[in-house]
Amino acid sequence: MNTSRILKRSALAVAGAAGVLAVAVTVIPQEETPAAQSVKSPPLLAALAQAASLPFACQEAIFKTGDQFATTRYAIPDEFWNAAVAALGSLTETERAELTRPACAAWNSWATAHSSAVTGELDNRYRNAALPVCNKFTVATVGTVRKFSPNTPAAARGLENVVKKVWTEAMIKLSATASDATCLTSYSNAKNAW
Repeated sequence: MNTSRILKRSALAVAGAAGVLAVAVTVIPQEETPAAQSVKSPPLLAALAQAASLPFACQEAIFKTGDQFATTRYAIPDEFWNAAVAALGSLTETERAELTRPACAAWNSWATAHSSAVTGELDNRYRNAALPVCNKFTVATVGTVRKFSPNTPAAARGLENVVKKVWTEAMIKLSATASDATCLTSYSNAKNAW
């Protein structure tokens, strides 16, 4: 697996696999685009290094959750990957401290038990949402998070706050920088999704 794909997986998974579900746990292998190939920046490398220093259960959540939630339709736009990585880079030490072995182990158990339901939900919501892709992504993610978030383990609740922060910061950035008016609206509406 190439560094760019690993960085993408870890960035989104740190945001979500550590805490909630859909946003970060549904990492699917995507074809490399010029934009994706160009994301080998110091923040991404720092995120990967940070992931490597986490407890094994958290590394497992980061690197294996995407495989557990291998969707067939749902896709994550490159612009979200980049915004999420930037948001990860701004986490405080206290927020990073939420990535503990017990919290990640609780998440891993939950993800194993619910992967089929979450994956199906994401794919169905994505298929039924209106274009463009940015809207399909936010509608599917927000709807799935709202459905499953109340059922995630109590031990992972601190991680959920970290996920919410990363999501909100990414949506704020995207709602100001997206090139498409529909995407601007979609990202703006998804800022405080759950």
